[in-house]
Amino acid sequence: QVQLVESGGGMVQAGGSLKLSCAASGPSFRDYALGWFRQAPGKEREFVAFITWGGTTVYGTDSVEDRFTISRDNTKNTVTLQMDDLKVEDTAVYYCAARMGSVMGSDKYYQHWGQGTQVTVSS
Repeated sequence: QVQLVESGGGMVQAGGSLKLSCAASGPSFRDYALGWFRQAPGKEREFVAFITWGGTTVYGTDSVEDRFTISRDNTKNTVTLQMDDLKVEDTAVYYCAARMGSVMGSDKYYQHWGQGTQVTVSS
């Protein structure tokens, strides 16, 4: 059974940084894409960034790619999202997610989810 546990959310001022981590447990994650979605109040869940076992990264928007860095430690089954130059619009609940296979842009293709961690960016 796959379990995903996030950590590292919190509150920060605009321009600051936060690092989110997700620890995955269960079977081998060799064939899994791991990464992050986020959901702001009143909005749909949004693809943020994902990474494959081999290290291929996919970011949801240019703005995210310019400021966030996703990485993965295959020996520890962890995925990390380093978020720099945070903006008020980055405020959301961030969810770690996993799927067997390639990275897909829609959340409906992801079978495994963490409980979510709140990120709040103040102006």
